[in-house]
Amino acid sequence: MTLPVMPKATAVWLIEKTALTFEQIAEFCGMHPLEVQAIADGEVAQGIVGYDPIASNQLTLEEIRRCEADPNARLRLNVSPHLQVKKTVRKTRYTPVSKRNDRPDGIAYLLRHHPELSDAQIAKLLGTTKETIQKVRDRTHWNSANIKPRDPVLLGLCTQSDLNAAVAEARARLEREGQSAPAPALAETEGGDEGY
Repeated sequence: MTLPVMPKATAVWLIEKTALTFEQIAEFCGMHPLEVQAIADGEVAQGIVGYDPIASNQLTLEEIRRCEADPNARLRLNVSPHLQVKKTVRKTRYTPVSKRNDRPDGIAYLLRHHPELSDAQIAKLLGTTKETIQKVRDRTHWNSANIKPRDPVLLGLCTQSDLNAAVAEARARLEREGQSAPAPALAETEGGDEGY
């Protein structure tokens, strides 16, 4: 639920200027009813000046009157585009220098165990480039002889939730395209992990 701007100050104003119940104010401001009651009793938020939600176009007078008439009704916030906080865009994932040598191992693991992932998804998950992924796939990476598929979650290159989300997205994409997910290459070849 979206909260009003300056919830405590808004709660102070609603307590002072309206006949709303503590539960209505608490739900609207994202607070506990006992905290609203403490504000009303003067135990909390003594120095906070009330913030008028009508003047800031967060509420209308009609909405307040509607909820004052019905104690079971809940206030609805006026959602205007200028009040919404923009979602931050995630940039390329930073990998500490100490973990950068583990990236090819993580790439090899994803190529082996999650072949449904696209190169773009792997690049986003591990903070690498498509060129590096292709070199690991073709075994032309400069350190190809030492690459051992290791779980990128255990290496600290990505989180399990990010990996699960990427795999679910890849499987959904394949279903939309009418393809089946390729089987992971779990069998290890003779002589070590050559078949990543």
